[in-house]
Amino acid sequence: MADPLFQWPLRIYWEDTDAGGVVFYANYLKFFERGRTEWLRGLGFSQEALRRDEAAMFVVSDTTVRYLRPARLDDEVVVTVRLAESGKASLVIDQQALRGSDVLAEGRIRIGCVDAQTLRPRRIPSNLLASIGLA
Repeated sequence: MADPLFQWPLRIYWEDTDAGGVVFYANYLKFFERGRTEWLRGLGFSQEALRRDEAAMFVVSDTTVRYLRPARLDDEVVVTVRLAESGKASLVIDQQALRGSDVLAEGRIRIGCVDAQTLRPRRIPSNLLASIGLA
């Protein structure tokens, strides 16, 4: 079974910030996306291989993000990924962006599994569910 909490470190660059050197709010969604992508990669599933080999892709269908503290240029941030809920064709992921013990932002993201050709909902591949510990 996969570790229930995945962590991915990143550093804040100029491109992530606004004119004041504070991370632009929409960039937290990018950080969360990177975290989920690396979580899947850590389970042995690259996004490209899922698309190519399983004809499966994940798309974001719902997000909720709370912004609590600002991240700034050169900060070291850790993005966490924790599976909150699972269905046949979707996963709900709880995520946080942390600087040390400070929670900077937290979100809940629902990702749906779709057929790579038709973009219609489909079951999550069983080998991926097994890697998460859900099969």
